[in-house]
Amino acid sequence: MLETSARLLRLLSLLQAHREWSGADLADRLGVTPRTVRRDVDRLRELGYPVNASPGTGGGYQLGAGAELPPLLLDDEEAVAVAVGLRAAAGQGVEGIGETSVRALAKLEQVLPSRLRRRVGALNAFTVPMFRTPGPAAVDPGVLTELAAVCRDSERLRFDYRDHNGSSSRRLVEPHRLVCTEYRWYLVAWDVDRADWRTFRADRITPKPPHGPRVAPRTPPAEDLAAYVSRGVSTHAYAAQAVVRLHVPLAEAARRISPSGGTLEPETEGTCLLRTGAASLDVMVFHVMFMGFEFEIVEPAELTDRVRSARDLLSRALERTERTERAAPSPGTPRTRDGADRTRGTRTGSGAA
Repeated sequence: MLETSARLLRLLSLLQAHREWSGADLADRLGVTPRTVRRDVDRLRELGYPVNASPGTGGGYQLGAGAELPPLLLDDEEAVAVAVGLRAAAGQGVEGIGETSVRALAKLEQVLPSRLRRRVGALNAFTVPMFRTPGPAAVDPGVLTELAAVCRDSERLRFDYRDHNGSSSRRLVEPHRLVCTEYRWYLVAWDVDRADWRTFRADRITPKPPHGPRVAPRTPPAEDLAAYVSRGVSTHAYAAQAVVRLHVPLAEAARRISPSGGTLEPETEGTCLLRTGAASLDVMVFHVMFMGFEFEIVEPAELTDRVRSARDLLSRALERTERTERAAPSPGTPRTRDGADRTRGTRTGSGAA
C-alpha cells in the first residue's frame, strides 16, 4: 500500500510538471506497465484530480482544471519561488492581493522543510527591491504569517506593542483578522486585559511565543472590518474629529483619500461626506484643504471658526505681500552705485547750481 501511495504521488508530480505525457513515457518513468499507469490514473480521478486522456498514437494524459483546487506537489525550487513571490506580493500593497498572499504564505511555510525555510529567509533578507518606494515602516513578513496563523487557529496571542509615542506594553489578545491598507497592516483583536476590541499596527507588534490556548471565536466588532479599522485609524484615534461635505463625486474622492485619511459616505451624485480626524481643529483645516476639493463644514461648528481664522490670516499675508510687491522697483530698473533708483531723480553734489 505504501508503494502504491508513493507511486501515485510520483505520478501526480509528473502530471503537474508537464502539460501532456504519453502512457509509455509515464510507465517508463515510474517503472511500471502501461496498464498500471491506467489504474493509477483512475485512482487519481477518484481522489478528485481531473486527469484527461486522449486516445491514439499522438494521445496521452493531461492534468486538467477541476471545480476545486487539488493539493499541489512542488519541488524545492518551486516551493522557494512561490514563497518568495508571496512575500513580495504581501509587502507591495497590490490591491486585493496582500491579505490572500499572507494566508497562502502561512499555509506554505507551515509545511516547508527547515532547509527551505532558511533559503527563503536568506533570499528575502539579502534582497533589496528597487521598486519599493520610501514610506511607513514595513512589517516583517514573518510577523504577518505568524499573526495570520493565530487568527486561523483561534489561538491567544502574546506580544510586545509599541504605541505612537514609543511606549511599550505587553498585550494578551484573541486575534480575529488582519486588515491591510496600501501601506499598513492592522490586527483586529479582543484585548483580554481591557475586555474590549482593539486595533494594532502590525509593524509595532513583536510576538512573544508560545501562543495559546485555543479559544472560541468571538463575534467581530463590525461586519465590515475594513470600514471599522478605517474609522479607528483615521477618526477615532484623534482628539479632533469632523464631518465635511466634499463637492465631488464619491468615486473621485476615493481615488485621492486613502482609508487612513478618513471614511467616505455617499450623499448625492456630486457630493459625499468625509469623516476624519486630526490632532487639533487648526490642523484639521489644512488636512481638509490639502485634499484639493471644494468643501463645506458639517460639524463641528468650531471648525468653521478655524476656517475663518485661516482665511483672515491668509488674506492679511496676501495684502502684505502685494504691498511689498507694489513698493519694490520693477525688475531691470537701473540703480546708482549707492542703490538709489535712477528713475526717481539724480543726487547732486555740494555746490551744484
